[in-house]
Amino acid sequence: MKFEYILEKGSGKLNEDHLIAEGNIFGVFDGATSLDQKTFENGQTGGFLASSAAKSVFIKNHFPLVDLAKGANKAIYCRMMDHGVDLTRKENFWSTSAAVIRIKDRMLEWVQTGDAYIILIFHDNTHKVLVEQDDHDYETLCLWPAKQKHGTSEANVLLTDQIRKKRCEMNLTYGVLNGEDSACDFLYHGHEPLDQVREVLLFTDGLSIPTEIPERKRNFTPLVRLYQDLGLAGLKNRIRQIEALDPECSRYPRFKPHDDIAAIAIQDPAFSSTAAPLNQCR
Repeated sequence: MKFEYILEKGSGKLNEDHLIAEGNIFGVFDGATSLDQKTFENGQTGGFLASSAAKSVFIKNHFPLVDLAKGANKAIYCRMMDHGVDLTRKENFWSTSAAVIRIKDRMLEWVQTGDAYIILIFHDNTHKVLVEQDDHDYETLCLWPAKQKHGTSEANVLLTDQIRKKRCEMNLTYGVLNGEDSACDFLYHGHEPLDQVREVLLFTDGLSIPTEIPERKRNFTPLVRLYQDLGLAGLKNRIRQIEALDPECSRYPRFKPHDDIAAIAIQDPAFSSTAAPLNQCR
């Protein structure tokens, strides 16, 4: 079993994504900063601290993954308290999406929440997305044409209000790890046999292919095909090329020109419970 990975900063000042690739546990984490945009020691953001807190729990690799997810959620809460975050306002919460797997005895144990993804690619070239759910940013991204057409003022106010509304729906209509007890109600988890699995992909949404029209439910078939044709590094480079042609985010609605990326591709996962790194993709 071999793996390769990408951990790359987007257009922000700090990479808020983290990943784990150690022994038989692999995971990606996509941190989201509170809307008050506060930073802490060394310019660290809430999103960075949330995703790093989750990583620090999962990397212990000593309990079932769903229990580690609950521990990661608690660690985020404790870290927010340590930093004096005002938790009376939900938009102040830090959060992280997470997708984590553990490989043992030709079985895949997995847990997922938020917009981080796990895809199994089988020997017959079909694939399976372990969690298929609506994109919680769909309604927000649908407002992008109005923003581009009308510019500032009313359109921007509408978009800002929508972003705040969606943040306040954390662990009500969609899940993330953010310290709330209700985060545990949005944990997807399970086991999958690996006998027919050729490759496993884990990635944060920075690896998503930009689309002109927002999708309520993301179609990952084009992504899987590009990965099969170009490899992980080639897929990432193609996405960056598309984004570079639209620096104002006007053609392809998205929140920033380039998002952070954490991604792992594991080859022949059924063959071994330990992995050797193939390379870090550039």
